[in-house]
Amino acid sequence: MSAGYSVTEPFAQGMLDVGDGNRVYWESRGTPEGTPVVVLHGGPGSGSHPDLARFFDPDAYRITLFDQRGSGRSTPDAGDPATDLTVNTTHHLVEDIERLREHLGIDSWVVFGVSWGCTLGLAYAQRHPRRVNAVLLCAVTNTTRREVEWITRDMGRVFPEAWHRLRAGAPTAHGDHELAAAYAQLLADPDPAVRERAARDWCAWEDTHVAAAAPHSPNPRYADPAFRMTFARLVTHYWSNAAFLDDGELERGAAHLAGIPGVLIHGRRDISGPPDVAWRIARAWPDAELVLVDGAGHGATPMTTEIVAASDRFVEFRAP
Repeated sequence: MSAGYSVTEPFAQGMLDVGDGNRVYWESRGTPEGTPVVVLHGGPGSGSHPDLARFFDPDAYRITLFDQRGSGRSTPDAGDPATDLTVNTTHHLVEDIERLREHLGIDSWVVFGVSWGCTLGLAYAQRHPRRVNAVLLCAVTNTTRREVEWITRDMGRVFPEAWHRLRAGAPTAHGDHELAAAYAQLLADPDPAVRERAARDWCAWEDTHVAAAAPHSPNPRYADPAFRMTFARLVTHYWSNAAFLDDGELERGAAHLAGIPGVLIHGRRDISGPPDVAWRIARAWPDAELVLVDGAGHGATPMTTEIVAASDRFVEFRAP
């Protein structure tokens, strides 16, 4: 299996004022004259990571990574309970991507998203199709209410012990379908101990429901209390609001992506994000190709070979 390309150092980086008191960290790697691609990280709240650049040839691509509002090096940090999340929605993030494109002087680019980044990438492409040359998605999500219920309730049938601990951590939840909202409320509690326990319990579940496909080992990022708080607060904020999108919006809107080539890569054993989500998007999108990888679960690493193959095809979309 390919490990992807080597990761180069950034040739440019900065903080972009996107309004509402938010500043977004961005960096560009590869070559300034290369095919522009924007990388949309998972989460919500994970922040970007240089390793996400390995899917693109640094001699052929201008690779832009950024930390979405409230995450990573962007400010203010969503882990701070004083940070206002009402100005942190999918609609805000979509326009942040546009501001970043304009700031960098890029006319149009390839869009690459992983997990939650697929939801954001689809929303961006559907609202700004003239700025999108191609779309590459891995571990496809739409963040619908049904998908959130699947992860926070139905997956309890696969991991009953871990789910019971998750459910016990939110005794005020009005039904199992409201766990994300209940945790969002706990993570806004004035008591730091309540917030920390909620972040720990939530992240323990996050580290469990992606573990259906071997090999899996605990993700070390959840050992960082600051990361746990930022991640948990943003995930529960977005999940409890179904990504602030109308139900089924992204699947319906996929038909409007006709003429834009897309590759959707998904693990056959991704039971926290079932393959039918990617399959339905591919059916609705005339120019999309679906690649189901047998044996792979959630996340990009098991599917590196397929992602690199697709990115090598999309390198033709060079800057004018």
